[in-house]
Amino acid sequence: MRGIQLSFNKTQKLRLDKALEQLEYFSSKLNSNAIVTVSDTIPVNHEDGVLKGHGTMELEGEVVATLCGVVERVNKLVYVRPFRARYKPEIGDIIVGRVIEVAPKRWRLEINFSQDAVLMLSSMNLPDGIQRRRTAVDELNMRTIFEEYDVICAEVRGFQHDGCLHLQARSQKYGKLERGQLLTISPYLVKRQKQHFHHIDQYGIDLILGCNGFIWVGEHVEVKDDMIEDQTNKSEQQNNKLSGLASHQNQEHNYTPLELRQYICRAANAVRVLSTLGFMITVDKIMDAVEMSTSKNLNIHEMLGAEFYVLVAEREAERRSSSSKKR
Repeated sequence: MRGIQLSFNKTQKLRLDKALEQLEYFSSKLNSNAIVTVSDTIPVNHEDGVLKGHGTMELEGEVVATLCGVVERVNKLVYVRPFRARYKPEIGDIIVGRVIEVAPKRWRLEINFSQDAVLMLSSMNLPDGIQRRRTAVDELNMRTIFEEYDVICAEVRGFQHDGCLHLQARSQKYGKLERGQLLTISPYLVKRQKQHFHHIDQYGIDLILGCNGFIWVGEHVEVKDDMIEDQTNKSEQQNNKLSGLASHQNQEHNYTPLELRQYICRAANAVRVLSTLGFMITVDKIMDAVEMSTSKNLNIHEMLGAEFYVLVAEREAERRSSSSKKR
């Protein structure tokens, strides 16, 4: 709610306050035993050999919280996950970043972290799809692959001995992102899930929910299978390379259809509204907001108006109310 800088009338203000009060009630009711503030006692069984993790400390024989957040338990480990935290990379995270420098044998990316990430030339697939050693010619042609201000999707490989956060893009689903919008939200609003790549078939758009808080909404791109690429012989690869260059040149002259651009903008505005209200960003919530805007015949710019914020908050309060009744 800190980011809302809209002029609500009295009716809208009352409706929004009522919806937010309901959301706060359901949230506190659902996580009444998990939410703690500073100096709150965390109930544990000392006989099990509890391990005290981040946000906890032992005081007078009891485990006390040193942060405001939610108590998480993993086997014997007990720690507190803060409500608003900066992005903390983990191995396997799907992230979206922007190239800020082309260095020797590597690209440096801004990923909404305390330090920049590095994508090595040896840690990605080349455009021709051939698995081989990287040569000096490949290093000279790095700008033909990625250049400054390009948006890239990659996977966190881990921290290397040099202290840098290293990425990898060894799959066809990773790489350069084009024809879309890059949105920046708070990383804690994106929950780690099994699937961060989403294709909305009915609208023809792709959604990539980066764990680092970078969200990509763009035109759908077909991903080729790596096994099929490996089974082609050298002559077919050369023919495909020539035809691919021609099709790429033709594709540059083609523009994204107006209807598809409108769907991209609607999905992007839905993410902006949900993040401003402080809701977790999921595909279901994004598509629900898009469908609500179309069902009410709202223009794209009207989605960022005060009335739509109130409608989204009321819809979320109604959804949580119905789910709590089913329980």
